[in-house]
Amino acid sequence: MSPSSAPVDLRSDTFTTPDGEMRAVMARAEVGDDVWGEDPTVHRLEEEVASRLGKEAAVFVPSGTMGNLASLCAQTRPGNDVIVDSQSHVVLNEAGGAGAIAGVMISTVDAVGGAPAAAQVTAVLRVPDIHHPVARLLWLENTHGARAGMAVSADAMAAAAGVAHGAGLRVHCDGARLFNAAVALGVDPTRLVSACDTVSVCLSKGLGAPVGSVVSGDAACITEVRLWRKRLGGGMRQAGILAAAGLHALSHNIDRLAEDHANAAVLAAALRGTPGVSVVEVAVPTNMVMLDTDVPAQQVVDAAAHDGVLIHALSDHRVRCVTHRDLDRAAVGRAADVLSGFFAGRLTAAG
Repeated sequence: MSPSSAPVDLRSDTFTTPDGEMRAVMARAEVGDDVWGEDPTVHRLEEEVASRLGKEAAVFVPSGTMGNLASLCAQTRPGNDVIVDSQSHVVLNEAGGAGAIAGVMISTVDAVGGAPAAAQVTAVLRVPDIHHPVARLLWLENTHGARAGMAVSADAMAAAAGVAHGAGLRVHCDGARLFNAAVALGVDPTRLVSACDTVSVCLSKGLGAPVGSVVSGDAACITEVRLWRKRLGGGMRQAGILAAAGLHALSHNIDRLAEDHANAAVLAAALRGTPGVSVVEVAVPTNMVMLDTDVPAQQVVDAAAHDGVLIHALSDHRVRCVTHRDLDRAAVGRAADVLSGFFAGRLTAAG
């Protein structure tokens, strides 16, 4: 299949694949048994992420979902309450692990701005009473995937965290795409999570590594997260092969996330104002474009796939497109032509 006829895969930035240089780094990685704490490349990755985020320690985990669940378990006890946006990944896309494994209650707010407003956090906090679960954790997400990949400002993160800390809660940030947020906002990622006790970041999305996330935080909590990694089956042996890919990604692929954001903006601009489709607008967009359609989303997905463009249906009338390092401007332009052509064709047929 020629490059021009290869599918343009916009379903997720998880479809990125390691390039030749990353594969070479993986092949020559120095390794040891990480369960025994003896993999030097894993150690370097953990130290690098902790340093970049201004935290004391970090632990390498196989996936973002495991990192989030281990963080949740480490900072709560069964029956505790967790305050979280109703559209967060941990609520929608982590298979109910919060209830099934951590045994916690979830109190949701509608954080349309990406992070709960201070007043929302205050409103959901319960007065001490033997009938009420005890709130222990505020859960933030940045970028916020289900809210069109919006980047959440450092001020918004700090305002929500400040109320939580004042009430004795800890704060976790699901930062799967935290570096996208930092690039889009033009700030150091440390600023975004300075008020968070723990933060998970994913290496296998826009950064292009094949596997892995890293949880950072205070040393005592990370020791507990590491224990939960073991309990959840996440201990890996010669994991330096994977950690090497993560180190390479951090060194080479953060600044270039701006290209993905620019390509997403091109796609959004091409579809904005097109009859039959509406671009979901956010204040600070990143590499996601969400579209509300006047026809069933699956119909759009199927039609696009027929013309070599792969997108994802989020609901009955919403689809998602995600740009990433494996797609150049030409590929995104092709996707824009296919999608705009689909809606224009429907308009013509209707006329």
